[in-house]
Amino acid sequence: MKKRWIINTPPEQTKIEELAKKLNCHPVIANLLLQRGIDSTEKAQAFFNPSLHMLHDPFLMKDMDKAVERLDKAIAADEKILIYGDYDVDGTTAVALLYKYLKRHCVPANLEYYIPDRYTEGYGVSVKGIDYAAENGFSLMLITDCGIKAVEKVKYARSRQVDIIICDHHTPGDTLPEAVAVLDPQRLDCTYPYKWLSGCGVSFKLVQAHTKKHNYPISELYKLLDLLCVSIASDIVPLTGENRILAYYGLKQLNSEPSLGLETIIKVAGINKNITINDIVFRIGPRINAAGRVESGRKSVELLTADEESVAQGIAWDINNFNDQRKKLDHDITEEAIRHITHSELEPSRKTTVLFNAKWHKGVIGIVASRLTETFYRPTIILTESNGLATGSARSVEGFDLYYAISQCSEYLENYGGHKYAAGLTLKLENLEPFKQKFEQIVRETITEDMLTPQINIDACISLSDITPELYHDIQKFAPFGPNNTIPVFATKNVTNFIGTRQVGRHNEHLKLVVVDDTHICNDRSGIAFGMGHLYEKINNERFFDICYTIQENEFMGRNDIQMIIKDIHFKE
Repeated sequence: MKKRWIINTPPEQTKIEELAKKLNCHPVIANLLLQRGIDSTEKAQAFFNPSLHMLHDPFLMKDMDKAVERLDKAIAADEKILIYGDYDVDGTTAVALLYKYLKRHCVPANLEYYIPDRYTEGYGVSVKGIDYAAENGFSLMLITDCGIKAVEKVKYARSRQVDIIICDHHTPGDTLPEAVAVLDPQRLDCTYPYKWLSGCGVSFKLVQAHTKKHNYPISELYKLLDLLCVSIASDIVPLTGENRILAYYGLKQLNSEPSLGLETIIKVAGINKNITINDIVFRIGPRINAAGRVESGRKSVELLTADEESVAQGIAWDINNFNDQRKKLDHDITEEAIRHITHSELEPSRKTTVLFNAKWHKGVIGIVASRLTETFYRPTIILTESNGLATGSARSVEGFDLYYAISQCSEYLENYGGHKYAAGLTLKLENLEPFKQKFEQIVRETITEDMLTPQINIDACISLSDITPELYHDIQKFAPFGPNNTIPVFATKNVTNFIGTRQVGRHNEHLKLVVVDDTHICNDRSGIAFGMGHLYEKINNERFFDICYTIQENEFMGRNDIQMIIKDIHFKE
């Protein structure tokens, strides 16, 4: 599938030169900074040297004063507190963070956590969870990473004399729950300066506020940042503003003094180098998530709050086994779904994919939806049966508001929630076909052809001579990388094949590329193009072509070299 290259409009050359001179840096670095809104020495220093002192006052968040006041009342009166959170990484890290903090400030016997069962209770606040609180003497529930739409459930909790504090980050509905406090920066009436915290991030702001009110040592918060960093990376929230500061220090904590549970899962995952955001996204997060997908998210919280090494090791290996099961389920269901789509006469002409299979495992359909979106590049919903209803996950493509499209089909839905690019939904089985047709209609009316073509966002066009160890090391100072602060992607136009280009890999599926550009002011540069081995003959036959890539350091036989990781190749038409 051909990809669109979206090359960022470069700042004015005079501004690039001016900032490069002030910072004594390469013009490429100045260009990247200006694109991120960093146009002064002061802003650059703040960006490259983030400080926890830059965090916003937590009491700027709507209802924070009410939340801290109610929490203090519960602690002072020895009330029982139940921490309730979603079964994914964001939810389980949030529950663990609140539990570890509150364990230091209230009677541990009065503190417990509750993770709903994905299969019997589903996403969000459950009646079963509220009943558990009421029947076991819990007068306060802290609900994290869900709850913003739980209007009726919060009413029910109040009828059972259970107070609720909500710590959520999802988009609210038209009516907010009548909880004691609703902490959510996405609230329309919330003027908190940063809107993109994770669920665990909102929970962190609550403990930050509690720490501030009581003048507790700030070091208490530092030890929680490894959990928060795992949440930020795994929930794919923007790595800007507060999230970037928190992730920056969370990575430091994760690499120097991780909590026992995270240290154990890192070892089980076989990570023996400096941990990056990518390691969390692809190796740590999926393992923590696997417990909630295959068995119970409670296992993840048990690991993240463990204080005995033998206990942590046992749970970590269990979770690793769950992850192996998850990978097999994911692979098998994805293959089955791809076969269905490719063998259907109607599917190729559709703008959406909506598939239902009652036998598909509920725990992995979100992953399958993501994989199918990548493969066919169109809004995708994967559904299975649970408790007599169709329930599932939806994923979108760049630029398309999936949440809006689903909301336009609400007459067929029992429940739905999520973001612009990802959502969950539940509907009656008899509504499947009308929902599928309405969703296709809404998407067809609102999506553009450009949105249905994968795009690569390119930060800057550069010459091969710009690729130096110094440039690479300066780029690393932009880390941690993630959404809205992605690792820079460069393009070089009019390159030509040079001696040394060859196919590599067991089946010649990859390409070792050696090229020169038309500036003729540097030697050749090499790169690896994964999955592009089939382009070998074309590259040999084309005089000029364009490449886009990231750059990384490659260690081979004790020698470090800078190489390109090729993302795409455009040939002249």
